[in-house]
Amino acid sequence: MDQRVLNWGIFLLLSLTWGSSFILMKLGLASFSPYQVASIRLISAGAALLPFFFRFIRQTPASKIPVIILSGLLGNGIPAYLFCIAETRIDSSLAGMLNSFTPVFALIFSLVLFHSPVLKRQVLGLMIGFVGVILLFLVKGVDANAYWYYGFLVILATACYGLNIALVHHYLKEFQSLQLVSISLFFMGLFALPVLLLSDFSATFQAAERPWMSLAASCTLGLVGTGVASLLFYQLIRSAGAIFASMVTYGLPVVAIGWGFVAGEAISGWQVLCLGVIMGGVYLVNRK
Repeated sequence: MDQRVLNWGIFLLLSLTWGSSFILMKLGLASFSPYQVASIRLISAGAALLPFFFRFIRQTPASKIPVIILSGLLGNGIPAYLFCIAETRIDSSLAGMLNSFTPVFALIFSLVLFHSPVLKRQVLGLMIGFVGVILLFLVKGVDANAYWYYGFLVILATACYGLNIALVHHYLKEFQSLQLVSISLFFMGLFALPVLLLSDFSATFQAAERPWMSLAASCTLGLVGTGVASLLFYQLIRSAGAIFASMVTYGLPVVAIGWGFVAGEAISGWQVLCLGVIMGGVYLVNRK
């Protein structure tokens, strides 16, 4: 299969997976605290990949382990808690739109910290896609009573994502995706375990109506939205480069609107036009 076709396939699958994670967070938060949802997410992802951790940890140079742990913190650990805290006050679709700041931070960190060569058309494509997201944000509209300062937690999370993309591209690109993900998520799960235990997690299940739906949503978020998605994302960084991989977040508003359509929300022609602008920017970045 042509590598560019494969890259686009991963791009679309990641957009669908990560775009759905915001609604899963909301379902988890129906019964659990943001710290509990984020901890369950990280623990379940780390546990699912535990057999691969024991296989790859022996093959990984000791000097690279701290870098992989840092990548896990920036790419999964810190953002997991920031997003869950933010979604206690802002709408999941707004969180998905704000997540589109990731490519901007990826470009900034690549230029400032690593002096990476970037083509002019890639910068142009990134800016076009970002304008499309802003227009979509304006067309969709936001609740006037929204807690705007919680949106900055999402922007801080996207800064972590952007730095992680640049870090992986320059220091960890030679490693297999499964190797990076299994090791990083093992440590993230290890760090999250005391947070969950100290949050009085068991008390939630003593209520008359046990929160099994929230637990299932949080575990699915970990297994699919973190475990599987991280595998695909690291692979996309390796095969398509940091800039194109970062633009996956431009596809998330598309999925957010799709969930809104399923939920019965009206989809306007302006929204479709904005999505076309976003995809045009993505095409410019990945064009030969």
